[in-house]
Amino acid sequence: MWRRGDVSACLLAATVSGWLLFGSGGYTFLSLASNVLLLLLTVLFLWAKAARLLNRPEPPIPEMHVSQQVVNEVVAMVHSVLNTVFSVFHDIALGRDSVLFYQVFLSLWIISIIGSLTDFTTLCYTSIVAVLTIPALYKKYEECIDRYMRFAYMNLQMYEMVYERFSAKCFHRARDLVIEVLKEP
Repeated sequence: MWRRGDVSACLLAATVSGWLLFGSGGYTFLSLASNVLLLLLTVLFLWAKAARLLNRPEPPIPEMHVSQQVVNEVVAMVHSVLNTVFSVFHDIALGRDSVLFYQVFLSLWIISIIGSLTDFTTLCYTSIVAVLTIPALYKKYEECIDRYMRFAYMNLQMYEMVYERFSAKCFHRARDLVIEVLKEP
């Protein structure tokens, strides 16, 4: 999507205006939706009353309803997703999948940290801005970024080797010290 400049610009403008409206303005989405629906309902009501008084046609409002088939499909999908989530929760709670427990724990912990640092509107805004700008910046500066990433990866491997040697050395010293202490009595 970031390659289509007009779509990205519109999405970015909508995101910025939404963030300014909801994030810094103290306006909530629920109050905005309520006010828009109130305005729409008032305009349609006054239009219908004026149309009857002036012998004009009423506003063209389509008959709105949800079919039973759509409701059944949505309920079946929600039912399936909830059963999967409950099954995974059950497996984790009983200790059957340790790796999944650590993955879920780490994910929830990161979400908790991010949630304590920012509100939902700002998080959505920064996520959309990042999704729109990071791929374009990477495409533009791909060679430079790849060079620095290779450099960082090599440094990380070097520090990992140093850490492994240091931790093995400390482990052996601690083991030897414990053996000496146990032999002394």
